[in-house]
Formats: sequence, structure tokens, C-alpha cells
Amino acid sequence: MHRPGGSVAEILEHLVSFDTTSHKTNIPLVLYVEDYLRRHGVASYLVPTDDGLKASLFATIGPQDERGIALSGHTDVVPVDGQAWDSDPFRLTFRDGRYFGRGTSDMKGFLACVLGAVPRFRAAALKKPIHIVFSYDEEVGCTGVRPMIAEMGTKLPLPRIVIVGEPTGMRVVDAHKGPVRWQVDIAGRAAHSSMAHLGVNAISIAGKILGELQSIEHDLSSRTPDRRFEPPYPTLQVTTIEGGTASNIVPVSCRFGFEVRSLPGLDIDGIERRIQHFIEAKCLPAMRERAPESGIILARKNTVPPFGSGEGSEAVALALALAGQNETFAVSYATEAGLFQDVGAPSVVCGPGDIAQAHTANEWIAASELEKCSQFMDKLAAWCAA
Repeated sequence: MHRPGGSVAEILEHLVSFDTTSHKTNIPLVLYVEDYLRRHGVASYLVPTDDGLKASLFATIGPQDERGIALSGHTDVVPVDGQAWDSDPFRLTFRDGRYFGRGTSDMKGFLACVLGAVPRFRAAALKKPIHIVFSYDEEVGCTGVRPMIAEMGTKLPLPRIVIVGEPTGMRVVDAHKGPVRWQVDIAGRAAHSSMAHLGVNAISIAGKILGELQSIEHDLSSRTPDRRFEPPYPTLQVTTIEGGTASNIVPVSCRFGFEVRSLPGLDIDGIERRIQHFIEAKCLPAMRERAPESGIILARKNTVPPFGSGEGSEAVALALALAGQNETFAVSYATEAGLFQDVGAPSVVCGPGDIAQAHTANEWIAASELEKCSQFMDKLAAWCAA
């Protein structure tokens, strides 16, 4: 078990050693964090899943009856399957000024900096509390943080400000895109391929819908560009597809998934209505004329809202002051910032590491990034003590 007062690198070594790939439990890591905090006199509140295999953790340092500054990060990582690593991805390795290991950049480096600062937070006689907010399953749609957010304002305090520590190179990010994901299930009618006129080819129907999605993608890319983002417009991608049984059978079923990476202000409901109208007007009538039992289901599976801090954000002003910067940035990846913002907790994104290293083989974070983040934490402690 980790001893109190250990360095950020030592804490990161522990965090990386836990294989918290999203389809696995994060409980050993959460228990490690809970024990670490307890040894520093900090109590934790856990929000577990119904099956007890995962949990989010919330802890407060400083006054318990005030809204404070939340430091938010996720404990899960993406798989290493199929990636060619030069070292064990779940054993921290240091070389050439970099720490290698799964999650070092996304985002256990931030978690380690937060935990490494706990002794300094405790010694600072905080007048404004600092909340530690660690969640699970961010990588599969920010699902784990949602039950914890649902308890804020009742069982948990609603933070005054949330700093999400996703890797930004410690630059202050005040806007990002948000993914919205759908699944389309098409049920046709099977027939012998020599008697195709008796069946309804689900894959062919999927092709028609994919054509409409391509048209929507073109319309999105033709919007007035927002040059803060790369690319400077919302994107649409078909992400998965499966269907058919054998080469001599008219395909009875087809399923595909697609996503839109939306910018703040995009009418997602309008896009969904357009697709549903196309299905009802251009696909279903001919399908059901031949096979009344056929059908198409369009289902929205997950939404992570795009994030925009808005003018005069206290969260952005604080992050700029702590980071010693005067410029903000926008990114195309998503975080839980929009979820916090939607419940009345002004948010900002700022954390160590480079998003280009996230999810890659030989993922790494520079030691200098951890140092910059630790200095950020020191300034936060001073601000909360003032």
C-alpha cells in the first residue's frame, strides 16, 4: 500500500498498475484512492454501480458546508488489445523524460497530480473547499459520472467550479465538441437469393439510409466554419455495420451505428427528425408493401453534450489565473464538462499531457507536464486559502 507523502510519480505508478480498461472493474483502484485519502484524514463517498463492480469517488478537503472547486477525472482507460507496446502497458516505465503506460496521459497523470497535492491541500487551511471527483466509464460515453452528478445538490454538494483534467498540455479549454451516437436496426424478410423478389434486403435498405447520412454529412461540413475547432464543423461518421447470413440468402437483418460530433448550438433533434422522416417516407412503405412484418428502429444510444463555457465564466477566469495564461482554446474531443455545466456547475478543461498520446501504443506523459500540473495545484491551494 502506498505511503502518505509519496511523489506524484510513485502515485502514478500505482494507478497505472491497475488495469481499469472500461469493460473491467475499477474497484481496486478506487479502494487504493480511498485508503490513500483516509491516511491523510480525508473521508470518501462512493457511488457504486448496482452490481458493485465499479464506483465513482467524491471527497472534500476543507469546509464541508460550502460549494468548492471540483477536480474531475476518470479512472478508466481504453484497451491495449492489438497494440504493439515496447513495455508492459500496466507497469510505469520512465525513459527520456517521459512516463510510459496505459492511462499516463488519459488521464491517470492528472489523478496522480491531484492525489499528490492532497497533503498540501490539507496543510493550506482552505477557506473554500476542494472536491476530488473521480469517475468510471468516461471512455464509453461519460456514463459513470452521471449517477454521481445526479446526487449533487442532495447527498453531495454541487461544486461552485469544476476543473476537468483531460489532457490539454495544461492549456485552458473553454469549448469542445460532443458525440451523439445512434443505432439503426433493420428487419427485412429472408428469401432464397434466386427468388430475391420475395424478400426484403436489409442491407440494401441500409445502403439507402447511409446515402441520406452522407447527404447530412455534406450539409454539416458546409456550415459556416468555427475555426477554433479542427475540423471547423460538426462531423458525421458511420462507425459499425453488420448484416447478412450467407451468400445465397436475401439478408433479413442489418445493424449499423453512426455518430455526430456536434458543436455547441447544433440542432441534434433536428438531425434525428430528418433521418426518421427519410426512413418513414423513403424506406418503410416499399418494405412493408412486400413484407408487412419488416421495420426499422432508429435509437439514440448515448449523448455527451458539447461544451461551451459562455462569456464571463468564473471557471475559465480561475483556470487562466492558475495556469498563468490569457488565451483559451477549443478541442474536438469530449469530456464530462458539459454534463457538469448543465446542472449549474461552471466548468473548464485543463490537464497535463497530450491528447495525441491518448489511446495509442506506448502512451506517455512528459515529466514536465506533471510538474506544471503540480504547480497548478499549488496555486489552487493558495487561491482556496485566500
